Amino acid sequence: MKNQISIKRILIANRGEIALRIISTCREMGIETITLYTDTEKDLPHAKLGDFNINLGSGPLSETYLNIDRIVEICREFSVDAIHPGYGFLSENAHFAKRLEKEKIIFIGPSADSIELMGDKMGSKKRLANLAVPLIPGYHGDDQGDKHLLDQAIEIGFPVLIKASAGGGGKGMRIVEKQDEFQSALESAKREAKNAFGDDRVLVEKFIQNPRHIEVQVLSDSHGQHFHLFERECSIQRRYQKVVEESPSISLHPETREKMTKAAVEITSGIGYLGAGTIEFILDDSDPKKQKFYFLEMNTRLQVEHPVTEMVTGVDLVAEQIRIAAGEKISFAQDDLKVRGHAIEVRVYAENPEQEFLPSTGKITKVGDFSPVIKGIRFDCGYSDGNEVTIDFDPMLAKVISYASCRDMAARKLIQALDQTPFFGVTTNRQYLKRILAHPEFLAGKTYTHFAKTYEADLLEKDISEDERNQLFADVIAAHYFYKKLNTVVKGPSKGLSNDHLKSWST
Repeated sequence: MKNQISIKRILIANRGEIALRIISTCREMGIETITLYTDTEKDLPHAKLGDFNINLGSGPLSETYLNIDRIVEICREFSVDAIHPGYGFLSENAHFAKRLEKEKIIFIGPSADSIELMGDKMGSKKRLANLAVPLIPGYHGDDQGDKHLLDQAIEIGFPVLIKASAGGGGKGMRIVEKQDEFQSALESAKREAKNAFGDDRVLVEKFIQNPRHIEVQVLSDSHGQHFHLFERECSIQRRYQKVVEESPSISLHPETREKMTKAAVEITSGIGYLGAGTIEFILDDSDPKKQKFYFLEMNTRLQVEHPVTEMVTGVDLVAEQIRIAAGEKISFAQDDLKVRGHAIEVRVYAENPEQEFLPSTGKITKVGDFSPVIKGIRFDCGYSDGNEVTIDFDPMLAKVISYASCRDMAARKLIQALDQTPFFGVTTNRQYLKRILAHPEFLAGKTYTHFAKTYEADLLEKDISEDERNQLFADVIAAHYFYKKLNTVVKGPSKGLSNDHLKSWST
């Protein structure tokens, strides 16, 4: 794809798999890229694959990926046209967007005003109240007195959800079942919100008992076009963090889908949005005849789970982001879009589900491969064989996305793909993910937000007796020597189990 737009060089203010994802599209568009990395990341793929790769040195994030002055300095030095922030880090930082505007560097994202508006849960809901967008019954006002908030909770009716106005990721969020639990939960939520975001304002909303989490991908350009790219269901979460994402949602009635996507476009057009974003909704389908949905929040950036939308629509969202930032029109019309097939994404983390999901570190001896090739698998990975996983950054190693003509087939393919990407050398959540994908309730489409908690006993590894463990270890040892003997007989290159494999399997 030849680049016909004004942007010729992009600095990627991010790392790992999302940096590689952006590089891929930029190469297709003929755009040069600049990547950033730290001393501990010098051997990671993203540190080598840009047209220019800049070492940020060492130190805390404030001195590396969040160092706005340093990033702007690099932009000047390399005559950068635009910055793509990926997700996380500076992607939703209004101050950063304002600084780039001042420096006449294009920010591949929305305006600072949109970031500020939609980043404030309280302010955004006040604004959207004028757009006929369904909101969860609740209190979003300025009076933050303890007694006033309690009175509002009583009026709403328990259970209620206390939610930090400035936050995300479950921080500053508490479910309150009874009135006498409200005060302690409020104090805890405010304290956590203050520590995490420097802002202890909260909302109080009705808690939906069996919700689903549905989000709509949106795109808006500077020519007045506001489109949606249908929905993703991200209901399976752990501690408010998404675990499995898929598109389309099998829970939505066609009329609900139409109303929800229409509401999403009303939001982007109503606030004059620009770029890619995600409108998140809570779906209450407790009444099978009449589904209800409510606006939750908006993410003013590309989402981690954007590949599932790309798989079912055929749209390159990063390419559209770049075109929009360059002042071009979105390259398709709303009526051109159709959902074909089904896509599911899971995130492979270096963590131990059997030990409260504690992060894992170590050297990756073997990521894995897809031999034989599994048709319809996309593997977005930020690591390669020999790379070290440290505690310096988020423990996500990769995203594995499957695509098939139906949901069941997509789930089966994804389990097979997880089998072929073992990430030897570090402990991961692969088995946990496979148990979710094979769970009868998941396959039946009963994917409510409490799924991981409800079926926790099914999803975590069962303890085995010492005798069973010893027998398993003996089986692995026997397999190792069998393959070693076989290799000796055929006098071929050793394809037996390496010591690293043996150690990983036996533990």
